[in-house]
Amino acid sequence: MPVGGGPEGIALTLRYRSEAPEAEGPLTLGQDNMIRCLRHDEPSHMNKQATWTVPPGAELPACLHALRTLAERHPALRTVFPGPADRQPERQRVRAEGEFTVRVLPLAAGEDPAARAEAYCWEGRRRAFDLAEEFPLRFALLTRDGAPVLLAVVICHAQLDGVATGLLFQEWLTLAVGGTLPAPAAPTPVEVAEQEQSSSGQRRTKAALRHWEHILADRPTSVFADDRIGPNDTRLPTLGVRSTAGAAALERAAARTGVSTSAVLLACYAVLTAHRAGHPTVVMAALSANRHRPGLAEHVGTLAQDALLVLDTDCPDLDTLIGRAQAQALSGYWHATFDAERIWQLIEDVAVRRGARFARHVVVNDLSGTVPPDVAAARPLPPAEPDLAWYPVEPTPTRLMLNIWRTAGCLEFTLHTHPDVLDREETELFALALLRLLDLAGTRTVTLGPAGEIAALSGLPVGRREKGRWQRVGSNWVDLDAVADLLRTALPAARDIEVTFEGGELTAVLATGTDPLTPEQAHAAVMAALPGHDTAMAPQRYVLPTGTGTGRP
Repeated sequence: MPVGGGPEGIALTLRYRSEAPEAEGPLTLGQDNMIRCLRHDEPSHMNKQATWTVPPGAELPACLHALRTLAERHPALRTVFPGPADRQPERQRVRAEGEFTVRVLPLAAGEDPAARAEAYCWEGRRRAFDLAEEFPLRFALLTRDGAPVLLAVVICHAQLDGVATGLLFQEWLTLAVGGTLPAPAAPTPVEVAEQEQSSSGQRRTKAALRHWEHILADRPTSVFADDRIGPNDTRLPTLGVRSTAGAAALERAAARTGVSTSAVLLACYAVLTAHRAGHPTVVMAALSANRHRPGLAEHVGTLAQDALLVLDTDCPDLDTLIGRAQAQALSGYWHATFDAERIWQLIEDVAVRRGARFARHVVVNDLSGTVPPDVAAARPLPPAEPDLAWYPVEPTPTRLMLNIWRTAGCLEFTLHTHPDVLDREETELFALALLRLLDLAGTRTVTLGPAGEIAALSGLPVGRREKGRWQRVGSNWVDLDAVADLLRTALPAARDIEVTFEGGELTAVLATGTDPLTPEQAHAAVMAALPGHDTAMAPQRYVLPTGTGTGRP
């Protein structure tokens, strides 16, 4: 029934009732992970959005019935997480009945539906969902002369990830014109949680912990460490790229090398990132990484957890790296189902031991499987080859992120870039270099290494370490001057600070005035101040005034 009106249309409240009884169980690992992220990050970053086309001939009553049917078909849409908003919930509860709101927005004459949908979604993304009560989708059905033309959707990531949203969209296209669907066959979120709690599920999570520890223990904690790197700003500009030639080149490269298109893109992205970083080893997080588990391809829920990948680009040619990328991706994806609390504790424990905390500098997110092929094919072709377009800044807590939206027919991707890593001109160079690299990889091998082709092909700047006192400490590049600045921040009473690197050991010599500290106390203070100091790390040895301590923390 209508509950509001005016220039912003009316809000219709739809009630649903499922034949399935109420259910309750522990959180899935994906739900637990995403709720932790939702409680930590800005709503506009964690909430997602989608624009669903309205199939021809679909009328308003059928569209509303389709949305009600989706709620009744899928337990994830009826799931809430009881408990106070300031605490991590422990249980999920599936309702048998409830209600949600659909806002019906009439378009003015000549008004662009896509722009109106974008404005609605952006406003909706900025408001956090009430996880204990709220339906996980916010709908706005845009109409012209009473006929539906577009559906704007804001999505809570605690219940749905990108693939699940794509599955719902495909069902919407059928239901909105009165079609019928078979009953869902994939396990429900409660059933997924039960499997994860089983002995086999526990073995998988333990294996994931070992995989993460192996990488975190000795690989670079910061991919980008050079003279340009400063404090991290999480609001990054976004470059959108579309290229039909890029899609054709990607297909040729995958066919020539005998691997997936995803592995080809991953390798090209990694080698350009390594070139810019001035470091051959790239540690990256891959999102949307864990739908490989048997029976979960059609799961409507949230499985989103990071896969941690490491790619060593110090190989003779790109073909070799593409093979490495395929193997590393499979390993990372297999180990992308984990207990988030234990992973974060592992990250913290390793950080204290190493004196350097893992920085999520590089991210890849392949969402090309979330849009149905027929919908992707209906998108207009790019007006230029390639087509590059800048979008407003978005909160993105990383330094470099590649989102892959489409690979077949037209390659579509976006790059989120921190200005300290790539300014706008350099971001465009990176995108064009990626397309050129794909074109070459489709016809022949590309040489890598110091005498290889990447520098000339890309035109990208290389990370320079000239302004400070740079040293390789383990696998990390560290500026000793930045370490001294870190010590001054963490220990404001300290004076006569001297930082050296000799015999493979990073040492800090300092006096602490009238407030003596032990090495353990000094290290704890430095670790607390470390976030944001990506070119520094905590000393491995502290030399303090006589009587307070000399040694490792």
